[in-house]
Amino acid sequence: MALGQKKSNNYLKTRQDKFVDNVAILAITKNGIDIAVTLKEHFPAWKIFSPSKLRQDGKEIQWFDESTTLKIKELFESNEALVCIFSLGAVIRLIAPHMKDKKTDPAVVVIDDTAKFVISTLSGHLGGANELSEKIATSLCATPVITTAADVNKTIAVDLLGREFGWEIDDATSVTKVSAFMVNEEKIGVFQDAGEKDWWMPKKELPKNVHIYKSLDDMISSDCKGFLIISDKIIENKEVQGRVVIYRPKTLVVGVGLHWDTTSDTIKEGMNFCMSKFNLSPKSVAKFASIKKEADVKGLQELSGQMNVPLEYFDKTDLSAISIPNPSDVVQTFEGTPSVSEASAIKASGGELIVQKHKFPPNLTIAIARRSS
Repeated sequence: MALGQKKSNNYLKTRQDKFVDNVAILAITKNGIDIAVTLKEHFPAWKIFSPSKLRQDGKEIQWFDESTTLKIKELFESNEALVCIFSLGAVIRLIAPHMKDKKTDPAVVVIDDTAKFVISTLSGHLGGANELSEKIATSLCATPVITTAADVNKTIAVDLLGREFGWEIDDATSVTKVSAFMVNEEKIGVFQDAGEKDWWMPKKELPKNVHIYKSLDDMISSDCKGFLIISDKIIENKEVQGRVVIYRPKTLVVGVGLHWDTTSDTIKEGMNFCMSKFNLSPKSVAKFASIKKEADVKGLQELSGQMNVPLEYFDKTDLSAISIPNPSDVVQTFEGTPSVSEASAIKASGGELIVQKHKFPPNLTIAIARRSS
């Protein structure tokens, strides 16, 4: 599978700061092989590749006969990260023809032939090369070389904010401009009304140019050059256009009451109607929730897969115990609980109902709850 077909460079980090296994080490010298073997002791799942002319017995290395030019193309396209143990200039010349964009290119890290320096070379932020370089440098007692401005200046990486929580950027067109404001220490305003609160480094003060505002109006009327908004609501304000980055935290749970033959298109239309009516962003949907039936409803499963949003089912006895504003005798008769959409949304979110159930004839109801932050 080519890297561009993958959902994301997901080895970057989780809350536990782990890496996945899809990392290749390319070593083309004897010293490089020794360094690669040392690295594999720290990261056992990583694979080492080296020219067959350097073949050594007893080492867990995949030897190749083709040229390094051809091999690096294969590794670049099939791995989340590529660690090259040879000259930085040579690496740049070899990977340059295969680079597409920072959203799909793998992380590339370069280590010199004596393991003194570990250089974050490509996809430092989105691909995770910066963090990977730090990890490798620690394991080799080497010096990491990081050149991205946000990291050097210890400020907010606008393109990565909230990534560990699963936040999405609503529209990336202003990321470069706001990032420039950030690293040049221009005044940046932040407004948040949803999502995780601990998005900045624990026990560290925000950069001096970053200011938190309690209301959107106060922030917009300020003298800030750029804005960061963390919200699950649709923001329509022409005054901030072109200089705002809006993050969508995963805060909304869509409760669905439906029949066995309700289609994915019908569910999506009902959900989008509710989202639009209440100015909510579909990008903030964290989960679908419904009642556990004898067989899964195909339409709901399909929509869950299309949106890459998990689906949770609850037993009717669990839903019956939930206090809801709009109980239904009809639902009680057919489902054994007075509510499906409202009760399942509340149950799955652990928060409060923000959109009471909407009926879409003949057999769909939608309700939306917000997770407690």
